[in-house]
Amino acid sequence: MRVLAAPDKFKGTATAHEVARTIALACAERSVECTKIPLADGGDGLLEVLGGPNRISTVTGPLGGPVEAGWRLHRDTAVIEMARASGLILAGGCNGNDPLAATTTGTGQLIDQALDLGARRIIVGLGGSASTDGGFGAIRAINAVSRLKQVELLVACDVNTMFTDAAAVFGPQKGASPVQVKMLTGRLERLAQMFASDFSIDVTTIKGGGAAGGLGGALAALGGRLVAGFELVADELDVYDYLDVDLIITGEGRLDETSFDGKVVGGMTELALEHDTPIVAIVGDADDQTVERHRHRVDIVSLSELFGKKLAMTEPRQSIQRAAERILERTL
Repeated sequence: MRVLAAPDKFKGTATAHEVARTIALACAERSVECTKIPLADGGDGLLEVLGGPNRISTVTGPLGGPVEAGWRLHRDTAVIEMARASGLILAGGCNGNDPLAATTTGTGQLIDQALDLGARRIIVGLGGSASTDGGFGAIRAINAVSRLKQVELLVACDVNTMFTDAAAVFGPQKGASPVQVKMLTGRLERLAQMFASDFSIDVTTIKGGGAAGGLGGALAALGGRLVAGFELVADELDVYDYLDVDLIITGEGRLDETSFDGKVVGGMTELALEHDTPIVAIVGDADDQTVERHRHRVDIVSLSELFGKKLAMTEPRQSIQRAAERILERTL
């Protein structure tokens, strides 16, 4: 029997690498061949699954102070996770953030450094941002943005939010009041006009342009190509070459309807169905309606349901291993 372990992270409790290794351990104890491919959907976790950081740069954080941001440069490809330079966590979360002042400057500085060091291909993962600056800070931080025309700029995102909707959709999550949401929306509308004038592109028509508070649209204006995060990661890691297996085990921390809209569990489920391969998703917790809606497509195993929420949170790897063992027992 051959198993493909292709999970996302369990946010806050286990990385995608840890989850994949744990599933592989359960397989090894039963002499089951297992291929491990930890995955991400383009947000936080992207850098780790694409090789991890091998460089640290001091850049401008989301609220103006210096932060140490890890990123990757291997051969001629750079991988940048914007949350590491401009993330909401760095701003102290929703309560510590200043939604009007938050900036993407640090992300632009990382892109600029990648260009200086000769990167010919730059992957930027969006997600977890503190800002709704429309990417203005990032653009200002890139010296001679014309250099981006000479590289392949791939922008990984998992939302379809339009540029001028970014404040209304994501602003409250970043601490913006209703009045501030209106102010930020006005700023985005003015920036859209500026991008049209300076770069001859209408960012208001680009699906995903509102990702990361409009950074998606700004990078598109600079020649970037917005791509679904899961698909980008699957391509980079050659997932499609490892689907000839008897069982796929995927997973994530919390399963709900968004899990089937550009996320890892949904993406792996689609691939499994295309190849007529059984698939099981081990999840920390799950929305009952979502489980019922997708029951015919993917077998969902909830750690909270099996072992209780406390144990699932405090001993995630042990719980994942026990769940994987149960799955293998009933499959073998």
